[in-house]
Amino acid sequence: MATYQADLDSSSTSEEVIDELIPDTRTINHIEVIENVIDTVAQKDSAMVNHLPEGGYLWKFNYGSVEVFVQLTGTTDEDTLTVWSAVLPLPAKDEPKLTRQLLEMNCTSTFEARFGIIEDKVVVLATRTLAEISPGEVSRSITIVATIADDHDEAFQAEFGMN
Repeated sequence: MATYQADLDSSSTSEEVIDELIPDTRTINHIEVIENVIDTVAQKDSAMVNHLPEGGYLWKFNYGSVEVFVQLTGTTDEDTLTVWSAVLPLPAKDEPKLTRQLLEMNCTSTFEARFGIIEDKVVVLATRTLAEISPGEVSRSITIVATIADDHDEAFQAEFGMN
């Protein structure tokens, strides 16, 4: 078993040792992280940002055949990061079958995201408070929602779409 020794003097408290060993997540620039992730996954020239009157941010970008939205309500630990993408307008054909399929997928294949309904649209979404969030978690949330939405929107449209 490997042992690690912090470069601290013997008068350090256990809290100081922990603070030294664990990176401080409060110094993360969430806006910069989100924009960097969007820059890597968005289709060329599709990303847009809107500064909300309440002080938050809303980004929109295209990924494959879907539009993905990223909302940041602020930058404190209590604020939230929400990522969503619509995959099917409602009403839909055979909604009981659709509902069952979405519930099954929520249990088996959506990771930290989930299917839900927002304003008469089936969406894939993920939401998380900013407390102790890492840049990797931000990237994973955006990537998971975009990928799941793009992987399933056309199949849902074909099977359950009213058009």
